[in-house]
Amino acid sequence: MPKVVIVGAGISGLALAYRLHQAAPSCDIQVLEQRARPGGTIWTAEHDGFRFEHGPNGFLDNKPTTLTLCHDLGLADRLIQASEAAGRNRYLFLDGELRALPAGLGAFLRTDLISWRGKLGFLAERFRRPRRSSADESIDAFARRRVGREAAEIFADALVTGIHAGDPKLLSIRAAFPRLARFEQEQGSILKGFAHAAKQRRTEARARGEVPQELGKMWTFREGMRVLIEQLTKVLKSPPVLGVSVRRLEKQDRGESARPRWIVHGEGQDRWNADAVVLTCPAYQQAMVVAGLDGTLAEQIGGIAYNRVAVVALGFRRAAVPIAVDGFGYIAPQRTRRDVLGVQWCSSIFPDRAPADAVLLRAMCGGWHRPELVGWDDARLLAAVRQELAQAMGIQAAPIFQQIVRWDRAIPQYHLGHLERVAWIEDRVARHPGLFVGGNAYHGVAMNDCTEQAELLALRLTRYLA
Repeated sequence: MPKVVIVGAGISGLALAYRLHQAAPSCDIQVLEQRARPGGTIWTAEHDGFRFEHGPNGFLDNKPTTLTLCHDLGLADRLIQASEAAGRNRYLFLDGELRALPAGLGAFLRTDLISWRGKLGFLAERFRRPRRSSADESIDAFARRRVGREAAEIFADALVTGIHAGDPKLLSIRAAFPRLARFEQEQGSILKGFAHAAKQRRTEARARGEVPQELGKMWTFREGMRVLIEQLTKVLKSPPVLGVSVRRLEKQDRGESARPRWIVHGEGQDRWNADAVVLTCPAYQQAMVVAGLDGTLAEQIGGIAYNRVAVVALGFRRAAVPIAVDGFGYIAPQRTRRDVLGVQWCSSIFPDRAPADAVLLRAMCGGWHRPELVGWDDARLLAAVRQELAQAMGIQAAPIFQQIVRWDRAIPQYHLGHLERVAWIEDRVARHPGLFVGGNAYHGVAMNDCTEQAELLALRLTRYLA
């Protein structure tokens, strides 16, 4: 019976363990986790009738892997969609007021977020020639070249802030938004690429006898995202071992004709034998684990940067919020350097997030340009968030509920050269048969990326163990 040790019980490690068990039922799989609970950044807390997420608020259906995982786990009847208002009403906080993000061509033509010159530059994107250079390019440079300066500074910055909380001038378009880069190369234009993808999706749906569905909807569970983590933990033959710190790996070569054996060393006398080891913990932890095995590999993995984010959940009496909280929320682009990156209107996005007479808001603070905010004490951080809410939403009353979750290393940043770094890392890892790396540090930070990579890793492991 082959033995596999997975280091990290976030969504990447748990989904991998589940998919590997499906592909190789006889495999002995052990998941190790440093924290006292599984799930990584994914967890739901409940206090005083408020239900809030520590990390991701949900997941999109623009890739099928997470939705399929939920169905395979028997959780389909517990899934809920975000409200229509959450998909329709999204805002930017600019020049001291909330400004609606255009949700269609008509709204785009009417918006005052950019000038008519900027609008024409955006619409002319489909006629611009694609870039033929294979050199990496920042998101900011890509957006300026394709849709113009104004659209880059408003829309591209907001997109990056909302997903990565990073700097569009540092992040790689090919690594962070590979689909956009691919649209330019394959269709000659981003706008043409989206149109082609939508047409292809409709054609495929009709061929299957289905009604074409609009993608990009957000999903979660009525009880919160922890449902997925708890169900994954429940179905594993061996539950994750929690509260253990993996310190190093030892490879035992057994000659050219046999695969090496591995020993995973924890603290003290803790150790686990394995035929294969998969590191799905954050990159900085992976670097520490492999440092004694391969210092050069550790240096490259450790070079993947992370930002810092604080999640501030606040509950208010509905009567204390002077504006209609009917939508997803708002973003303050990174270039504005405000204390709050954005605010999600959680009780508008999903039901049962707050008592009937209250609303739940979730402010994000820190990010690449304001990491110091995460280190502020609770009183100072809460005061900063309340001041921002007063300016943006007119809320003067004190909250009736408050919780702060700090992520000192929150989201990996795919800076320029990231794909080349990942290719080097994967090539180097291949020199150590039986060692694999995964998680959101390499091929996408979203939940869909993690579950997709878990499926691919499970196939690779199955082939290796066979």
